[in-house]
Amino acid sequence: MGILDNKVAVITGSSRGLGLGIAERYAAEGAAVIITSRSEKSVERAVNTLKQQGAKVAGIACDVGDLDSVKKLRDFTLDTFGSLDIWVNNAGLSGPYGPTADLSIESYEQVLDTNIYGTYYGSVIAVRHFVAQGSGKLINLLGRGDKGPVKYQNAYAPSKIWVRSFTLALAQEYADSGVGIFAFNPGLVETDMTQQVAAIQGYEAKLNPLRTIRRMWGNPPEVPAEKALWLASAATDGKTGIEVQVLDFPRVVRGALGEGLLRLTGKHNTVPLQIEVIPPAVP
Repeated sequence: MGILDNKVAVITGSSRGLGLGIAERYAAEGAAVIITSRSEKSVERAVNTLKQQGAKVAGIACDVGDLDSVKKLRDFTLDTFGSLDIWVNNAGLSGPYGPTADLSIESYEQVLDTNIYGTYYGSVIAVRHFVAQGSGKLINLLGRGDKGPVKYQNAYAPSKIWVRSFTLALAQEYADSGVGIFAFNPGLVETDMTQQVAAIQGYEAKLNPLRTIRRMWGNPPEVPAEKALWLASAATDGKTGIEVQVLDFPRVVRGALGEGLLRLTGKHNTVPLQIEVIPPAVP
């Protein structure tokens, strides 16, 4: 028996990376999972992968920045599996690295649509359903900058400050509803978002330290997925407003010491990093 037997979970942005890792972990513990992504082909690939692993799974394309699309996601879940118990707002965009005024208005708005409105829409749709049934778990993803400003990431970082404040306030508002509402920072995860990045022309060299940072503190999706499983499990029943950080102080110290040892022995490897160079919006 799995610890999520008879549970149904929606994970947004789950056709790859961390979202797929969470879906795989939930499915391995008995949950029926819904895969979502803006790309229908990506959803199909992920669903087929999970089916080959024996998972109870279905999928639907969804733009989390569109309220009607999120409502369709909820309805699809209920029509397919008959219930809804866990909702993970994982979908996110980082935006190009560089000065704020050099980013195009469109690229900035895309980050806000996904990270802020996507979290808002998913949270409201999930909480309304959970409150009505008197139970459920909502998990909202945080990220770098959730507690303060980050230079040259002035779309992503503020969006995560918003998500943190929104989620913790939501937990206070529904503290007596039987619904668990959690803020989850997975730390630095080795996914496409950290391996393939975009930078405004002239600022790409400033991303080179990311190679070292990833070597010190990057984790495969399986590591944060384990913590996401704990949040969704009976271990958090009756609790709400929990804020979880995967990259805690002991992990920071171990990563730094490990990097120092690698440099002393000359065994540190080069971490691959693809950088797409974006021309500034104002030449």
